Amino acid sequence: MLLSSNQLTHLSDDIRLLPALTTLDLHNNQLSNLPSALGELQELQQLRLSHNQLKSLPVEVCTLRNLRSLTLQQNLLESLPEELGQLENLTDLDLSNNHLKTVPSSLSCLTCLQNLNLSYNKISCLPDNLGQLTNVKLLDCSNNQLTDIPASLSQMLAMEQLYLRHNKLCLLPKLPAPMLKDLYLGNNQIEQLETEQLACLTAISLLELRDNKIKSLPEQITLLSTLARLDLTNNDISTLPASLSLLPNLKVLLLEGNPLRGIRRDLLTKGTNELLKYLRGRLKEDPERADEGHTAMTLPSQARVNLHHIKTLKLLEYSEKQVSNIPDEVFDAAADQGVTTVNFSKNQLTSIPSRLVEFQSSMSDVNLGFNRLTCCSPDICKLLQLTHIDLGNNPLSDYHRMNDDLN
Repeated sequence: MLLSSNQLTHLSDDIRLLPALTTLDLHNNQLSNLPSALGELQELQQLRLSHNQLKSLPVEVCTLRNLRSLTLQQNLLESLPEELGQLENLTDLDLSNNHLKTVPSSLSCLTCLQNLNLSYNKISCLPDNLGQLTNVKLLDCSNNQLTDIPASLSQMLAMEQLYLRHNKLCLLPKLPAPMLKDLYLGNNQIEQLETEQLACLTAISLLELRDNKIKSLPEQITLLSTLARLDLTNNDISTLPASLSLLPNLKVLLLEGNPLRGIRRDLLTKGTNELLKYLRGRLKEDPERADEGHTAMTLPSQARVNLHHIKTLKLLEYSEKQVSNIPDEVFDAAADQGVTTVNFSKNQLTSIPSRLVEFQSSMSDVNLGFNRLTCCSPDICKLLQLTHIDLGNNPLSDYHRMNDDLN
């Protein structure tokens, strides 16, 4: 039933006489409340209530177990019923442009949710259990009052787009989300980029950091090997690391509004390609820096491993190669380097590499996600410093065996 863009101020209880409705579109009216009779429309899959004057949502709406899409943007909502978590089949929820200061913790029960829009509210903190929304692909929390992001967001492994513009964040969030491609952090209060946070962004394509207070870029910006677009407009950056030119996929670099020194203004206006060419020239002028900065070296097996990361970050990364075995040359390159972090994700490994035990006295973090592991090797127990291991997105079929191995 389509009743949008009228001048409705009231919805009759007689709506219960249409129990077979699957869509009810009431957007762009003047509704200030809804009848409890809505709860009797148990076949409803889409409920569109945006652009009204609703100050509350009747708890009866939360009984619509077949509801897939609920749009409530541009209303006057100040709170939501805790029962909202009962909408277990909801895939799309839009609560943007309201007056919400908090969202109910039961939101974490909406495990089918794929798109969640909380932008343009007055939210100062997100529920700690929000990370349970493991199917969310798009999360928009822009234009709120957030000063921090709960660590649980790192559990949202399906997330591809995250919008955090116009908040009060002082640090880049630590988000080891393996599918995260677009991260929008413009108009916050970020002053520096931490290596630990950058290392988490293993699939990032777009990173927006405009209108912050960033003073410099770390040499470890080369960790963002998948980055295609970097927006640093209107920050406090005075110099650029030459290693920036080693990002293999970088196509767009925006730097307007920064007090850059040592780079001609006309060079900045010529575009990203010319600027990166200039930075590559600086690397050639400084051979020592160039040796450190090269993204990879070619090993006899044609494997590619980043020596700079091994030496300075104690990070051994060999991910997204689609290999069934890690070449010995990779381990040889990291021998006696005190490696603390290993990333072998997104390959075709069917077993945990036995040579991992060579790092047993130093390694604390292992990422073996997105492989073909069916069980966990007892050798893991030999890694004495291990504090975190990622085995997500593998066909692990024998939980008890894995549990026994780890105990």
